[in-house]
This record gives sequence, C-alpha cells and structure tokens, in this order.
Amino acid sequence: MKYKFPSNPDTIVISMTLKQWRKEAPKFFFDSKESLTIPKNRNAVLKESFDEIKNNTYTFFSKTKFSLGKNYDWLTNPETNYKYQLEHWSKIKDLSKEAGDIKYVWEKARFSFLYDIMRYDYHFEDDCASYVFHEIDSFIDHNPVNMGPNYKCSQEISLRVLNWTFALYYYRNSKELSEDRFNRIMNSIYWQLHHVYHNINFSRIAVRNNHALTETLMLFLSGLLFPFLPNTKKWSKKGKQWFEEEIAYQIYEDGTFLQFSMNYHRVAIQLLTWGIRLAEIHKDPFNLTVYERAKKSLNYLRTCQDQISGKLPNYGANDGALFFKLTDDDYRVYTSQINDLSAVLYNEVSEHNESQLWYGINNCQIVSFEPDTLASYPFGGHYVINDGSSKTLVKCAKYKDRPGHADNLHLDIWLNGNNYIWDTGSYQYNTIKKYSQFFGNCSGHNTVSVDNKNQMLKGTRFIWNYWNKKAKAALTEKEDNFEFDGQFTGFPELGNKIVHNRKVVKARKLNKWEVTDILKNADGYVSQLYWHFNPKTYDQIHLSCIDGSGNVLHPEIEEKWCSNYYGEIEPSIRHTYYSKTGFSTTIKIHS
Repeated sequence: MKYKFPSNPDTIVISMTLKQWRKEAPKFFFDSKESLTIPKNRNAVLKESFDEIKNNTYTFFSKTKFSLGKNYDWLTNPETNYKYQLEHWSKIKDLSKEAGDIKYVWEKARFSFLYDIMRYDYHFEDDCASYVFHEIDSFIDHNPVNMGPNYKCSQEISLRVLNWTFALYYYRNSKELSEDRFNRIMNSIYWQLHHVYHNINFSRIAVRNNHALTETLMLFLSGLLFPFLPNTKKWSKKGKQWFEEEIAYQIYEDGTFLQFSMNYHRVAIQLLTWGIRLAEIHKDPFNLTVYERAKKSLNYLRTCQDQISGKLPNYGANDGALFFKLTDDDYRVYTSQINDLSAVLYNEVSEHNESQLWYGINNCQIVSFEPDTLASYPFGGHYVINDGSSKTLVKCAKYKDRPGHADNLHLDIWLNGNNYIWDTGSYQYNTIKKYSQFFGNCSGHNTVSVDNKNQMLKGTRFIWNYWNKKAKAALTEKEDNFEFDGQFTGFPELGNKIVHNRKVVKARKLNKWEVTDILKNADGYVSQLYWHFNPKTYDQIHLSCIDGSGNVLHPEIEEKWCSNYYGEIEPSIRHTYYSKTGFSTTIKIHS
C-alpha cells in the first residue's frame, strides 16, 4: 500500500498556467463570482454562521458546534481530543475506543463549510478569498499526501476536491490566488485524485454505496474540470462508466435507494445534480438509465416528503451528510436539494431556491407537485398514504442489499407538518453500548420484537446477518379508508418461521389509524410492541391497545431518545406493550 500510495510523491507537471486557467478554464456552473447574478440577501442566519466560522467555531453534521481554535491541526478529534498520528493512511484505524468516531476529524476536512463563507462573501460583498485559501493551505501543510486520517476515506477526499473546485471557480480572479498557490493546490488535487482512482475497488466492491457514487463521479469530473492534469482523461472515462453502473445498481427501478436511508438518498441526488448538470454543460451526457433513475428518485422523495415542513422521515442510517449547502435551510429540510435535481432534469421547481442559481440554472418554472394518494415502492419496501394534511409511511422490505436498521413494518405518522409518531434516527456510528443497542434496533422503531430479539441477527458495526428476504405488502383504497397489509419472515434467533403481519387502516379524512399486529409461529414467546412519540405533540395523541384476546394492555412508558441530527440526542417518549397473542392499536390525533 505504501508503494501504491506514495507519501512523498514528486511534484507533477501542470500543463496550464494560472493565467491560462483564468482565461481558458473548463466550464463550470459559473465562471467566477463576478459572473453571478443571484439577488443579494443579507440575512441574519447566514451572517451568524459566517461569524462563528471566523471565530473558529464550526458546525459539525449540520448541528453540533465545536470551537477548534485558531490553529487547528486537522488531526484532532474535537469530541475526544484524541490526536491521530501523521503516519501512512493504511496504518490509521478508523475504529478505536480511544480515538472515538473518526468522522469528527473528517468533518471539517471535507470543506463543506466553504459554502457558508462563499455565500456570505457574495451576499455581504465582503471578500473572504484570503481566509478560504489560508484554510486550503493549512490543510495541505498539515496533511502530506497519503499521510494521516484525512487520506483514510476516498469519499472524504472526493468531497474535498469537489468543494475546493467550487471555491477555485468562485475566486478565479482573486489576487489571493497566486501562481505558486494555484500550482500547489493543483498538485494536491492531482495526488488526491490519484488516491481515489487507485483505491476505487474498495468502494466499488467492498462497500458499494454512496461512497462509490461520490468517488466514481469525482473521477468522471476530473477529466471535465482538470484535463490539464496527467491521467485525468483515463480516469474520467473509467469514472463515467463506473458511475453509470453504480446508479443502475444502487437506485432501484422504483426510485428507492439500496441504503434504505432518506439522507443517503439525498446524498445520491446531490451527486446526480452535480453530475448531470456538468455533463450537460460539457455535452457529455450519461446513458439513459442515469436519467431514468434520477427521475424515479425525484418522484419517490417528493412522495415521501412532508409538503408543509419540507422534511422526510428520519428513516435509515443518518450520518449528518449534507455535502453542498447552498441555502440556509435546516438540515432536515430537503426542499432545495429536491428542487435542484428537478431544475436540472425538467427546469421545474416547487419553489425558487438560491441553490439553483449557484448551479447556473435560471428561470425555472414553478410547478406544484401533488403526490398520489397511495404510493407503493416494493423494491425499497416503502408504502405511503397521503390523505389531506396527513402522511402515513410503512416500511416492508425484502433485502437483496445490506439493510441499515431492523425497522421492518415501522410506521411513521405526519400531520400538518409535524412528525407525531417518529423514527428515532441513528445518533452515532461509534458509540456506547446503551445507545448502540437502541438506535437501529427494533426497540428504536415503531414495530414489534419477539422475546426482545431483533428481526435480523446483529453483527459487527453496520452488519446485519440473516436478512429479511421473505416479505410482501399491498395498499388498498376503499370507500371509507385506506389499508396497508404487509408481512415478513424474521427473528432468526428463534428459528426461521416467525412471521410478523401488520395491517394499518387509515380512516379517510379522519386522523385515526387502526394497527393490527399478528405474530405467526411465535407461540410461547412474549412480543414487545414499541411506539415512539414526539414530545412536542405527545399531548395530542390518544393511543389504546388490546391483545389478541381483547384484553386491555397498559404500556411501560419511558423517556428515551431521538437523534434528528448526527451526534445529537433529544428526548423521545416510548410506549412498550407486551403480549403473547398480538396487538390491536387505535391511534387518534387531536391537532
């Protein structure tokens, strides 16, 4: 690995001077900040974010604030204060109790914070070029090529290059961008691209998820944006082919995503937005499957989105990723990212967002999106009932790809923009046992466990064994109600025959749900039914439950946790019911 990824490589020859690049740089979303015509908006949210960054306080995972100090070394985890050694990346451990979660080192080093700086620079007309280039210089100084934790993950490297590229074009004409600095940055970009290309099989074979999408797209764009760097023509050709293969593999035919996660699906559509837009600008389009899957993704996310709040269920693994933050919207609001892809594909949006203008797309037509009353996505296992201002989502999946959570037959209920009965999220990928055994397990979702066992057998870290491969579901519309009927076979620790069947009857135009849970081949076992409530709307929910023999069940009520943002915990209320004969639950919401 040390031979394949040299730590003190020779400086490469760049076949373009800064003067030439300023004059002849390949096309991007925009030419420079001087070419932008975005209406100025000097808002307080953006100014506060910028002021925090200038005072060396950075928002991690779109929520948690860390004061990193003036001379941050790029190697210290601010959560644990553990400092990684500056050794070859192949020797860096990404999982260590002492070090903590390595994502806390990666977060600043992906340079997504540059978007708040550039947007502040533009809207407040306050030149921040010196600060931006100082940060890039600092990273290069503290992170020699292929040394340390920031070369451990090729996705992080790819994001860093994409975000540096955005900044280079924005400050294209800045006096702060000298010939020496330009050459130094380009040399760093080359060796980072070199790392991605030569380590691509890890993401394409061993991981094959959003990491592979990010890295293969970066390789494709390397030839479009950096044709003057060695090898990028070859890397770009391969990258395009691989990206097309990954989109076809990772986005299912119904538009759902193989990671079974709303936020990772947003990662995918942001990458599609960059890729399709730049391919269009360079007249190098993808194959038809990429466009078809992008359109299907758009329909799926819009159907699942709460139209009032702009949020989606906190479903599946959620690591706080928001790569390209081009508005001041809250992290949980997906509207601008959905509209960005819609603008690229159709030149249509549900509302105008600043982000479309940064992508160089003007004059989009506003078109209202009315989701279907019933929508089924059998490949990803999502079933949606849209009835007035309520939205009901049920998960019922049979897995051909690695599941993220044990959340089959989870039920999410939204009304008037509020998530009343919710998914508790992910919290952290490297945390203490108390949390790791809650988030992601049956006990953290609105579903049933048998004998306190999960629907699948938990392996190490992200791994589930004995995936739920037998599942089926259907939605039906009737005169007075809508019905979901789904089931799966699971709970392998107790054998291979236990079937959980759930029926959800949503009364038409009424805020009332009847949920029936039947466990087949589970005789002798006590089952647990979990309901997780948003404390802000808890008083508006009336829930009653009986067992299969008609006996009234009384819940165990506990204060538990919900993580709407990676690394952050807020209160949640959990009701747990116990029965040997199944459950019949009536839910009424008085809004």
